Amino acid sequence: SPVEHEVSEREGESVSLTCEYETNTNDVHLYWYRHHSDLQAPQFILWKGAREASSGEYIPDKRYESKTSVNSTELTIKTLTLADTGLYYCALETQ
Repeated sequence: SPVEHEVSEREGESVSLTCEYETNTNDVHLYWYRHHSDLQAPQFILWKGAREASSGEYIPDKRYESKTSVNSTELTIKTLTLADTGLYYCALETQ
């Protein structure tokens, strides 16, 4: 089951969320989603490659940044607003 951590920060500040992963493959894509409420599906935020795929990324909203390493991914949300409240998920896709 997913590991949950609670993080809080003031409006206007930035916050970073970290997710660790394990896989034997080197072509790794890491995705971040935000689940705002049970009334809607989780919303895609970004994907970013890791290991041999680390040059790839798709981050449509530049308020978000991501860093990846061989066993973790980090999501940074800049200029926080109350609307950023929610449950954030990371997901691992291997090729």
